[in-house]
Amino acid sequence: MSAHPSSLGTAIRAGFEQLHAAWGWFVALGIALIVLGAACILGEMTATLISVVLLGWLLLISGVLALVHAFQTRTWSGFLIYLLSALLRLFTGFMLVRFPVAGAAGITFLLALLFIGGGTFRAIGAGKLRFPRWGWAVASGLISVALGVTLLVQFPLSSLWFIGLAIGVDLIFEGTSLVALGSALHGIARRLPGAGGAPAAS
Repeated sequence: MSAHPSSLGTAIRAGFEQLHAAWGWFVALGIALIVLGAACILGEMTATLISVVLLGWLLLISGVLALVHAFQTRTWSGFLIYLLSALLRLFTGFMLVRFPVAGAAGITFLLALLFIGGGTFRAIGAGKLRFPRWGWAVASGLISVALGVTLLVQFPLSSLWFIGLAIGVDLIFEGTSLVALGSALHGIARRLPGAGGAPAAS
């Protein structure tokens, strides 16, 4: 049985009212992410090393937890594989924390290969399939290939700035989207009847 239209409208209005009440938090969080992203770009080398070390600690913590869980379930048939996975996390996390510069170089090298391989397949696939607006997919693939080649040409120096720069750009885009979302929610909620805005036109 379908919901009554008035009940559905009331539920939607209530949801928008809740979003309207929280729109400022979206904007504030977005601004904070933009500022943090700009800081990462300005201090890209420091941001790169911090990111690698944080990743290392996350792997260490998850490795310890996985190791404890593995011994708690040691009678399980998959114990050996689970144990090896935990040890691999511990080893990788330790190496990243102990040697963040080498870790950044390894991550950047793998990302460069991923950009080149993924971009090549995307461009070739789009050119063969010729789906609607396939040119954008080809351009995206070629840009990925160019980025990967640039990283390899500048390697290992690129490993000192790329991760921090990528994180900074991602944070700025994420923050911008949150600011736009908060502003849009604020504007939409103000136009809803009974939400503090002008009544909707009949």
